[in-house]
Amino acid sequence: MPNDDELERAQEEERPGPSGLESVLVSERLTDAVSKPPLILESDANVAQAIRLMQKESRGCVLLVSGGKLTGIFTERDVLMKIAGHPIDVEQAKVSDYMTREPVALPADSNVAFALNRMVAEGFRHIPLVDDEGRPTAVVSMRELIEYLTDFFRKDILTLPPNPRTAFRTPEGG
Repeated sequence: MPNDDELERAQEEERPGPSGLESVLVSERLTDAVSKPPLILESDANVAQAIRLMQKESRGCVLLVSGGKLTGIFTERDVLMKIAGHPIDVEQAKVSDYMTREPVALPADSNVAFALNRMVAEGFRHIPLVDDEGRPTAVVSMRELIEYLTDFFRKDILTLPPNPRTAFRTPEGG
């Protein structure tokens, strides 16, 4: 006859719960993954101001606001695809002419899984987080999410073989 511990283990195997990664993805909030405040400019700023701010802070985007509410996002991709190689005076050009208007934004309390799904499905590298009034509170990047998730599974990731298709030959990694 099985003891209580054996019975409990058998029941858990019959109805397994979420994996460690699934638990983290569903239970962790985006605000936990964001490490820096967002870069914010008024929508009437010029392109040079936005680029200088992004360079100074080593960031990939700036959020644009009007009256405190999110109106757009200007990213390094916008610089590359809309500005680079074109005869534009960045000191005179308004960032509002080159930003992505009304970007997809998520509530600040969204979970990591929802954000990752949205970013992958729509090809975003950055998603603004907003409060109930539409004011930006943060911006989450794909890089931040990957680094954040890596912290939960550091041992597993650091012990992966150099070539993922090759298994270790010995338990010591050789």
